[in-house]
Amino acid sequence: MELQIKQQNEFQYVEEGSGEVLLLLHGLFGALSNWQDVVAEFSTDYRVIIPLLPIYDMPLTKAGVPGLVQFVEEFLAEIGLTEPCTVLGNSLGGHIALVYALRNQARVSRLVLTGSSGLFEDSMGGSFPKRGNYSYVQERVAYTFYDPAVATRELVDEVFNVTNSNAKCLRIISIARSAQRHNLAKDLHKIQVPTLLVWGLNDTITPPVVAHEFSRLLPKAELRFLDHCGHAPMMERPQEFNQLLRQFLVKNQTTVKVVD
Repeated sequence: MELQIKQQNEFQYVEEGSGEVLLLLHGLFGALSNWQDVVAEFSTDYRVIIPLLPIYDMPLTKAGVPGLVQFVEEFLAEIGLTEPCTVLGNSLGGHIALVYALRNQARVSRLVLTGSSGLFEDSMGGSFPKRGNYSYVQERVAYTFYDPAVATRELVDEVFNVTNSNAKCLRIISIARSAQRHNLAKDLHKIQVPTLLVWGLNDTITPPVVAHEFSRLLPKAELRFLDHCGHAPMMERPQEFNQLLRQFLVKNQTTVKVVD
């Protein structure tokens, strides 16, 4: 399915379906399309919302995890969403979801994290970005997945174009450093909502040991691993990811209370 992007003031987002809200947050090099299979599967019985995070064009002074959490809060206020929702985040999106949950406990009913930063990540190997070196970018994008074929030409082109822009690179570096600084280990015990951790056994960016640490620190976490899968399970193993997500949502059904 082709995702239709809506615009409301400065916010761009996808919104499909109706019912209980699933709020999806993409990662640092992510895009709305990362969640395509989740939207296709769940928009039949949920209201699926994905804001386009302003990673490449937010003011440099705000380019970090707190600035992105604030952006999500402003976006939800803009579209008038007040009821508690299930927040899903991949990679940096998981980090934003965790900080959002810590700041807005009454507005989060469940959390789903996959390849989340917040405890540790090997962000593009530390030496990133190398400008103008296509094969390097290709290699790093492929490194995200277990199967390098998932790193399509289109995906590599997208990241390559980003890395060729000085302004975008500055923001990426600023956000990546902010993610490394904002370690959440001491705060995770405060998150008391059911949390599903879906991790690729072959994730090289946030390795399985990170998933075990999240599972230990989050009071209501359940951890599921997918084999032959890297840093973005919802892209690389969409059917298995959706199946785990559906089981989790059904098992932890919520009664929706509107928060003023």
